[in-house]
Amino acid sequence: MGRNDVRELLGRAVEGAGKPEFSAGAVYAKAARIRRRRRAAASAAALAVVAAGAFTLPRAGGDEDPVHTSVASAGPSPSASADDRAGRLAALLPPDVGEIEEVSLLALVKGATPEQERTARPGPLDGQYAFRKDGGVGYLVLTLEDREAVEKKTGRPADPDEDLCVRVGQEPSRTGCEREALPDGRTLTTWRDTMDAGGDDSVGWGPELVARLTQSDGSQFLVRSSTGFEGSGTQGPLLSEPPLSRQQLKKLLTGPEVLPKG
Repeated sequence: MGRNDVRELLGRAVEGAGKPEFSAGAVYAKAARIRRRRRAAASAAALAVVAAGAFTLPRAGGDEDPVHTSVASAGPSPSASADDRAGRLAALLPPDVGEIEEVSLLALVKGATPEQERTARPGPLDGQYAFRKDGGVGYLVLTLEDREAVEKKTGRPADPDEDLCVRVGQEPSRTGCEREALPDGRTLTTWRDTMDAGGDDSVGWGPELVARLTQSDGSQFLVRSSTGFEGSGTQGPLLSEPPLSRQQLKKLLTGPEVLPKG
């Protein structure tokens, strides 16, 4: 098992694109190694973004904006359309989480086009979302992997009895790891990641909360609640804390709204 299988979320978004430079490893950064030297450049970029009001990449053909698709404030939103994932997500969360916008991290960080990042979304709220609050920008990445996808990646279905908080081989232990067996047979594991692993120096990711909900049918939900990133494509400074807490992640993942209908 890799140190953080949630790091593969972005890689799965571009499977089949034929562009190795858009791999998940290229998107993630070694935050600790570049923390000092990225501050000056990133702060200047962040100020420019804030002054402009928004960050938008050039479109690569067609009318769809690959970076921004919808914006919503958290709280009740009964008028959200069926295709408005940001609005439906916001309706499930308290207002104090900030403004929510569906984005493409691959477009922001690597300039990927909609064609290169297109992927199946088994879950109705699967996606990547920016959370804007108090001048900072964090992100939530939510992905449902069905049994077939899990077996393709790991060679076996997800196992609710597996304890992800136990160190495996040389794999670093997960900080603040908490495992909860739910009454319906599913298992929720949450932990903190400092994001100090190696990667492309073009961006530096801040700390995040990670969650995996392992289901009895062999599928799993993978979630990142990230304080944000600095460097190439930044939309603003890091949040002081991940946009969603452990309890908010649990409530979201165990609710019916994230499950496919039928």
